[in-house]
Amino acid sequence: MSEFKELVFSGVQPTGNLHLGNYLGALQKFVALQDSHECIYCVVDLHSLTATMAHDDLADQTRSITAAFLASGIDPKKNIVFNQSQVLQHAELAWIFNCVARIGWMNRMTQFKDKAGKDRENASLGLLAYPSLMAADILVYRATHVPVGDDQKQHLELTRDIAQKFNNDFSRRIAELGYGVDMEVGEEKVNGFFPLTEPLIDGAITRVMSLRDGSKKMSKSDPSDLSRINLTDEADAIAKKIKKAKTDPEPLPSELGGLIERPEAQNLVGIYAALSGTTSTSVLTEFGGRQFSEFKPALAELAVEKLAPIAGEMRRILADPAYIDGVLREGSGRAREKAEATMKMVREIIGLIDG
Repeated sequence: MSEFKELVFSGVQPTGNLHLGNYLGALQKFVALQDSHECIYCVVDLHSLTATMAHDDLADQTRSITAAFLASGIDPKKNIVFNQSQVLQHAELAWIFNCVARIGWMNRMTQFKDKAGKDRENASLGLLAYPSLMAADILVYRATHVPVGDDQKQHLELTRDIAQKFNNDFSRRIAELGYGVDMEVGEEKVNGFFPLTEPLIDGAITRVMSLRDGSKKMSKSDPSDLSRINLTDEADAIAKKIKKAKTDPEPLPSELGGLIERPEAQNLVGIYAALSGTTSTSVLTEFGGRQFSEFKPALAELAVEKLAPIAGEMRRILADPAYIDGVLREGSGRAREKAEATMKMVREIIGLIDG
């Protein structure tokens, strides 16, 4: 029996402008992965409907995320770049997974509890079933790896649970059709149709916090634009936001232990380390003992050097929506071909007549 070919899938939801945290935590890693893996990068526009069905700017937001992919260095010829709604097999497999997953599994999802709040009975079914569609996004390509942050680990665990239950429920049929693939589950070698997708964590996960409050994650929904550096910000705006970033009156420490209980200092040091491709320890070796009045200009210069070209390229790409639509159309065609190959086998496994 053959084994699963390594394939990376990741998706970004088109809600709000992407910012520095998205770049360091996701896009920068996406660009690096394309040199070592076959990658599929998706703008998950169907997922955005769980927040609200009325999206006057959904098409523009989808193009903006695509432009960020391209401006960051993702090659749409080498990888597949597309938007989810153009590949209907995602929704088809999600329905099948709705019939595989258990309601108890969905009710335990932390993100559902957070977003639904106290009025859970009034939340949409789509919000509850969101992880099932996410599982379909990944498994319709039988992807083996997904780069994840802390907030998505539980969803990936659910994806693995759904894959394993499908494999178990239809094991006899999978074997009869010869559709099984060998894989490792712990120390045991088993055979199944869907892979148990693994998280892909390449080095330390960069968690970028708000420039106005080091205890909160940088967010595109924060009402203060000074809390984040948007990928579309021009050089002057980037420098201004770093200059105005909240700090404390103490100089930078010379060792990591000195950053404990100093969230804003820790955040700015971490941003410098991530942008320069080094470590926080190295940053403190260089800047330890100096005041923020010296450190912030150095950080601003570095941020402008790294981010301003991306912002300029994004603006250039966004000025040509026809080009973006062409990238998405071409990528969707390639994605649809892969997804349909999976779905033809899924339909046969579960007994659906496929015309």
